Amino acid sequence: MTRTQRSGGQILVDCLLKQQVDTVFGVPGESYLAVLDALHDVKGRIKTIMTRQEGGAAFMAVARAKLTGKTQVCMVTRGPGATNASIGIHTAMQDSAPLVVFIGHVGRAMLQREAFQEIDFGQMFASLTKWVVQINEADRIPELVARAFKVAQSGRPGPVIVVLPEDMLRDTSAAHALAATPLAEPTLDSLTQQTVIQALEKAQRPVLLVGGSGWTDEGKWYLKQFAETNHLPVVAAFRCLDLLDNYSPSYTGDCGLAVFPNTLKLLQTADLVLAVGVRFGEITTQGYTLFKLPKPEQTLIHVHVSDNEIGKVYQADLAIHCGSNAFFKALASIRLQPANTWQAYCAQARADFMASIPCPSQPGSLDLAEIMAWLRANLPKDVIITNGAGNFATWPTKYFLYGEKARLLAPMNGAMGFGVPAAIAAKLSYPEKVVVGFTGDGDFLMNGQELATATQYACQPIILLVNNSMYGTIRMHQEKHYPSRVHGTELKNPDFVQLANAYGFHAERISNTADFPAAFQRALSAKQGTLLELVIDPEGISPKMTISGLRGAAQY
Repeated sequence: MTRTQRSGGQILVDCLLKQQVDTVFGVPGESYLAVLDALHDVKGRIKTIMTRQEGGAAFMAVARAKLTGKTQVCMVTRGPGATNASIGIHTAMQDSAPLVVFIGHVGRAMLQREAFQEIDFGQMFASLTKWVVQINEADRIPELVARAFKVAQSGRPGPVIVVLPEDMLRDTSAAHALAATPLAEPTLDSLTQQTVIQALEKAQRPVLLVGGSGWTDEGKWYLKQFAETNHLPVVAAFRCLDLLDNYSPSYTGDCGLAVFPNTLKLLQTADLVLAVGVRFGEITTQGYTLFKLPKPEQTLIHVHVSDNEIGKVYQADLAIHCGSNAFFKALASIRLQPANTWQAYCAQARADFMASIPCPSQPGSLDLAEIMAWLRANLPKDVIITNGAGNFATWPTKYFLYGEKARLLAPMNGAMGFGVPAAIAAKLSYPEKVVVGFTGDGDFLMNGQELATATQYACQPIILLVNNSMYGTIRMHQEKHYPSRVHGTELKNPDFVQLANAYGFHAERISNTADFPAAFQRALSAKQGTLLELVIDPEGISPKMTISGLRGAAQY
């Protein structure tokens, strides 16, 4: 090999550096050994986090993409490695998170023979990604890697698959890595800006509905300025609670699972909805019933960074191809002059939201309502909270208030097992911040092995494991539709404290509410990560439902 000739693996790593990648999540595989070898030479510039399962690696990459807004990288091997990672790829798609997944593949001479672990990735990932590409020539690595990053982060961000035949990675080439190309958001022109202003000023009951990805701190500040200046109520889309300071007088709740009735009524009775960054998914639209299809009765202004999202579900009165940050930057200094002031209207919406937060006492000796109240009062302002999927997720998404600096990382596709890897990724990214991961007993056991990854890389998230010995969400639906016929939803769990200890975590089992504050303080001062198992009464199936209540109300 001459000085100008480098292996495909080395060229690929050079491309990652040019794309400003500083962390790679993955599980090692023999199909991309040449890349692992090249990563060895840049250990001081790219941190390689090798996890215990590819699903955990993909979840970590997605969480970091959501947290930082930057395209993240996951590396897995062919066949089983790629199939394991698919859950995180689906999460990246539905969460609009920029992700590039590199998959080591069989050698080019083996293709189309169902070789060992061979999969047609183009077919497999066609509906889960923005683009799937296989690089067959080392000379084309810079071109196609640069394009992959561009596709992942442009328009509505999402996942891209780059397939790497293992023999191609050993080929040599003189190709040079290409620098990252900055992408600017589409902006708001002055004529459209005036049209928006005029439409808002005519409205009696306007509501801002905000969601999506790609928001910057600056963009969120512009949203806050515009909403507060003009006394506009703001509702967050599903899993987007941290887009507006929840202590703002304009914040009036989120339209997700277990939506508060007052928040739902606010949207239903609005005469104008300004939807920014929202893709109108099933949960945010309450099963596509929130607004009339295909043309809402309310005046609808839909703003989205991707023109493919505009008109996909609802036909808007005004469709605007514009980035969320750029849109609110253009409006932040505008003081609207409506025919009737919205001050009392917004204040009432805010009061209705705040009145929904208090939660009834829960059955049993450990009351999560009291614990959430304690966490609201005591967690730092810049806390990062994560959760997976299950009824337990209602607690951090309905009964915690996210201040201006707090963040929520939660899967919009409802993937179980997300919370623990997400908490690890958050703590790796911001070791100085408090990171609290909410998980259930069923949810935890889908990726709990990643506690070993946390210990290996010396990060210390705090995991709150809510244990009710069941798959709670499915049990809830079971009791609604087939009361008392419990089947397939009960769980026989391990000793979670001993299990966490085996992974190198400090762990405690808590069965009484009064014991939680001191245990959490110990978690904050622990030198290793901490798992606090919160044992709740199974009767309290969700914050405002009991099993006996569901059985009593069920239709036989």
